[in-house]
Amino acid sequence: MKTKPLMKAKLIIGLAFLSFLIFSLSFSFSPLALAEERIESDNYRITWPNLNMGAGSPDSTKYNLGVTMGQLAPGLYTSTGYTIRAGFQYIHSIIPFSFVISDLTIAFGTLSAGTPSTQTNDLTVSAGGAGGYQVSAKENKPLTSASAATIPDTICDGSDCDEISAGVWSQNTTYGFGLNMSGDDVPSDFTDSTYFRQFADASSAENAQVVMSSTDVGKSRQSTVTYKVNVSTIQAAGTYENIITFVCTPFF
Repeated sequence: MKTKPLMKAKLIIGLAFLSFLIFSLSFSFSPLALAEERIESDNYRITWPNLNMGAGSPDSTKYNLGVTMGQLAPGLYTSTGYTIRAGFQYIHSIIPFSFVISDLTIAFGTLSAGTPSTQTNDLTVSAGGAGGYQVSAKENKPLTSASAATIPDTICDGSDCDEISAGVWSQNTTYGFGLNMSGDDVPSDFTDSTYFRQFADASSAENAQVVMSSTDVGKSRQSTVTYKVNVSTIQAAGTYENIITFVCTPFF
């Protein structure tokens, strides 16, 4: 006799914030011209000023240009152990960081034994940092009902997939829950739409796994997550759910 468990999965967004360490460099030397040593009044003193001769954000229907002139030694300087990005333009990103999930609730509705069901949502990332970005994912636990029955994570058709490596899952006699990734910047083991992974399981101390990444600057990079579930005839009826967390981290 077929059972018809009702299952839904909820997704939440996690954002990672980076801390920046700012170094202050102090130089001491004898000025050649006292007129350029400092600017001061009764209320303030500016030592070694750098006064810009021009700045702004000119634009037209075809371009938008940020301009700052008069800086001392702007540019990129690197050596072993450090990188210096000098100049005001390095604090202005033309691609602000953003991370968007198209749908935060995935509901499969009523499931029939031996009939796989799929749902999708989209992940969209814009990242202007020189180091690119990555998106990682994990589940808080397997799909679980109020009575503590679970739908296990898929092991794919040949027991050859886990949270790290994808495998082919195309047979209706293979049961469980898993994900496929397609689109921009997805891992290479998602060869096509038949390849699935498990979600990393936080309740089993598994680490979140990367599902989207790039070392390049990117704007509106988009991938599609396909969630798949299939249950057997002995699966207990009930409402099953879990929480999937995606974390997007920019690198600078």
